[in-house]
Amino acid sequence: MGLNSSVQKVFEGLVCEQQLGCGLTARRGAGSKLKSTKLLEVLHALEEEESGHSKEVFIAPPDNAAGDFTDEDSGDEDGRQGAHLPGTVLHASIVPEDSSTGEEDDDLQLQPATKRWKAVEEPQRVWTKRDIRPDFSSWTASDPHMEDLKSQELSPVGLFELFFDEGTITFIVNESNRYAWQKNVNLGLTAQELKCVLGILILSGYISYPRRRMFWETSPDSHHHLVADAIRRDRFELIFSYLHFADNNKLDESDRFAKVRPLIVRMNCNFQKHAPLEECYSFGESMCEYFGHRGSKQLPVGKALRLGYKIWCGTTSRGYLVWFEPSQGTLFTKPDRGLDLGGSMVVKFVDALQERGCLPYHIFFDKVFTSVKLMSILRKKGVKATGTVCEYRTEQCPLKDPKELKKMKRGSFDYKVDEREEIIVCRWHDSSVVNICSNAVGIEPVGLASHHSGAAKTRTQVHQPSLVRLYQEKVGGVGRMDQNIAKYKVKIRGMKWYSSFIGYVIDAAINNAWQLHRICCHDAQVDLLAFRRYVACVYLESNADTSSQGRRSRRLETESRFDMIGHWIIHQDKRTRCALCHSQTNTRCEKCQKGVHAKCFREYHIR
Repeated sequence: MGLNSSVQKVFEGLVCEQQLGCGLTARRGAGSKLKSTKLLEVLHALEEEESGHSKEVFIAPPDNAAGDFTDEDSGDEDGRQGAHLPGTVLHASIVPEDSSTGEEDDDLQLQPATKRWKAVEEPQRVWTKRDIRPDFSSWTASDPHMEDLKSQELSPVGLFELFFDEGTITFIVNESNRYAWQKNVNLGLTAQELKCVLGILILSGYISYPRRRMFWETSPDSHHHLVADAIRRDRFELIFSYLHFADNNKLDESDRFAKVRPLIVRMNCNFQKHAPLEECYSFGESMCEYFGHRGSKQLPVGKALRLGYKIWCGTTSRGYLVWFEPSQGTLFTKPDRGLDLGGSMVVKFVDALQERGCLPYHIFFDKVFTSVKLMSILRKKGVKATGTVCEYRTEQCPLKDPKELKKMKRGSFDYKVDEREEIIVCRWHDSSVVNICSNAVGIEPVGLASHHSGAAKTRTQVHQPSLVRLYQEKVGGVGRMDQNIAKYKVKIRGMKWYSSFIGYVIDAAINNAWQLHRICCHDAQVDLLAFRRYVACVYLESNADTSSQGRRSRRLETESRFDMIGHWIIHQDKRTRCALCHSQTNTRCEKCQKGVHAKCFREYHIR
């Protein structure tokens, strides 16, 4: 585990007692009790560090996921960055995440020790200097489901409800009412009210206040009539505090995310069902930021330290999230034999993809996951894969020494192929020396890439093997998804430890819906912010509380009818009168909820 000099001060005087798998325990002096390093101590050391190097701390949910106490966090719900950390987290032990290979890792993980797998003897590989000869079939698959979505011409709300569909909404309503009943509270939540809550959470991604109650304040500098007219403040607070996603009587104690496991299963099912069928996919890590509140320790604002849940993600090359799984470490997730935890997650993602058919998918990932062993497993599954790889995971592939390669001109490379399984490892010299491994793409054709020369302040042409070029083009899917989520992520958090994770799921669903919008709507595309605003406005206006209408509803209609934002004409089963010409029509404006002919649509919204 890579720790900077200041963090290493924490470990001064500690004598290593025992190392089992990825767990590291120590004791201070002879005869003293075993003691693990605490997160609180590491945070003290990190704050004393003057350099601004970014670190990530992985926080696992409570060990006993079935206990009622695991629902609650504590403290001020409106606090976000720089907030207090829970006392249970501050005093948790710090151990390096799965590191059976010995590679240094800057990530810190909170989990107990576990035993390593015994090494399995593998036959020695024979490496030869030649290009790869892959035997995969070419990609010929079509995507009839995407053609069907294009023909439906769904609005942004319709696309979002492909993921938060009627079944998911009903499930959340039932579980929340059940949880409230177990607490002797008659919640009486309805689907309409839940959509109002979702609308407010989505809206908080681009409009946020220091305290969420300011949405309902009558002060002119903070009052937000769209939120205030949709649902009463106290009703929102009550619903939000009892949102629940699993039956507490049927939780799996071996699953740290049992409280949200049913939602994860449903969302993964919907994400995969409507995912674009493509050849190339990216796999990587995403972080769901989480700042707990127990304890008095604070993280200073602006400190380059991210705390949160690590999430394994499989995406398309454009950033559509196909499959995700929150990391629980090796204690709760047993890696496959011969693979580390990251490699095992890649295999699970491939298994999920192959539920749609055993097609020659091509998966791209970085050196956190890549190994020659993983390439061999994926090749046997009929899946192509390419990724950067650490030298110690190349299984003693005899390539030129990196120091020797650095002395050669930029663009120089060396490569070898495993004779038995057609796996290529290439070492390429660019600004630094990079190792890349593939079971499907070789060296030829060698292309030219334009690179900036810092010393000469000019751009030069360097040789670039085919597998390097393809990797650089296709690997960024997870990064694109992270970028989209970070722009307008849900700002409202609750008292539950998983509330930030729920916000992450909502943001991912918005991102996926927008990605489908870009594919299906070539003529009327909107950017991510306009897409999100449309969903929030429609949810808040069409699901508003109608118990005190009148002046309020008239004001909403007047202000939204002429705003020229997000008005879509959709089909309705029951014929109603057109709001403009008053004759019968079977179409309506989704935002205004008024019957309007297609010929009257434009005039109705500008008169």
